[in-house]
Amino acid sequence: MFSHVMVGSNDIERSKRFYDAVLGVLGVGEALRNLNSTGQTRLFYRHEGGSFGVTEPINREPASQANGGTIGFKCQTPQQVQQFHDVALAHGGTSIEEPPGPRTGSLGVMHLAYVRDPDGNKLCALHRPQ
Repeated sequence: MFSHVMVGSNDIERSKRFYDAVLGVLGVGEALRNLNSTGQTRLFYRHEGGSFGVTEPINREPASQANGGTIGFKCQTPQQVQQFHDVALAHGGTSIEEPPGPRTGSLGVMHLAYVRDPDGNKLCALHRPQ
């Protein structure tokens, strides 16, 4: 359904360090760096047909997070959910909501961890057993 997801950053080098580490947990390689025609640096992470981008805002205004927005990353195991969380914290992220672990709901049991990146974007690491 999606071609890509992109978030803004107020410090692209800080974001690169954060996302290189956090997405590395999922097996994603280092970001591809791009300079667009109006001078903003963008980082693109590609993995299993999907793209995740981080950009300096094109309008040159400060980046801000979406109120109510969450970007979810699929994990292969509950341990990978925990590792995603721990690596995020070690690289400037903030743990939010409940501690990482299982949640039971209408969709069954899932393992979740929620963090905010250094710019405040809300991320979710999720493992849903098959």
